[in-house]
Parts: sequence; structure tokens; C-alpha cells
Amino acid sequence: MKIAVTSTGKTLDSQVDQRFGRTAYFIAVDTETMDFSVIENESAAAAGGAGISSGKVVIDAGAESVLTGNCGPNAERTLTAAGIKLYTGVTGTVAEAIELFKGGKLTEAAGPSVQEHFGMDGDNQTQKKAFGEPDK
Repeated sequence: MKIAVTSTGKTLDSQVDQRFGRTAYFIAVDTETMDFSVIENESAAAAGGAGISSGKVVIDAGAESVLTGNCGPNAERTLTAAGIKLYTGVTGTVAEAIELFKGGKLTEAAGPSVQEHFGMDGDNQTQKKAFGEPDK
């Protein structure tokens, strides 16, 4: 099975990026062979539409499932419409996330995990609310 994992770097030892639409990289992995390729996310710095554009990247890569920290509503709708399963709340390294997935220890998301525009630079209030931190 081919999956896509949001990543802060280009290796399986990189951390899972907590942002789907604005992730630095997607690591596309064949879970049977562990062969992988790195896809730079050109939508990461987009002014808008990053979630939808990133969803299209994952679709074009042939992924059947996505592992990420958080996913907004536009990206979630794009992935769901393509029949891609979404797993949010994923932390640790990409390799650790893959092992959790292969072991059946991740739960498929029932919908988006954050509001639109989560992860945009300077949008700390949205990020704090997503993680339950109080406003200061």
C-alpha cells in the first residue's frame, strides 16, 4: 500500500509535520517494501489554497492513505472525495508513524482536525486553539 506522510525533512527519521497543507515535504512510502520518495510541497508558502493543492499532490502520487498531525476542512474534503483515508494526530518520526500505521494503531479521522488557515505564519492563535492552549 502506498501512503503519504507529512514531514519536516527528507528522511524517514524526520519528524511528522503537524500541518498538512503547509508541510515542507510529503514522503510517499510503499508500506510493503519501505521504498520511499520525497515530494517537496510547493504549496507550503502559497497565499491561499494550500490544503487543496497539497491534496492534489498526494492524489497524483497515488497515495491511498495520509498520515499527518492536522488537516483542515478543504484538504480533508479533497482527500475524502478522492477516496484517500486520513489519519490525524500523528506525531514522532515518519518511520515511527509508518510502523504505527502498519500495526493498526492509528485511527482514521472522522473529519478535519483544525480550522481553515491552520499553520499559516503568524497564526499562533489558531495553532494554540487546535492544541487546547489558552490565549494569552
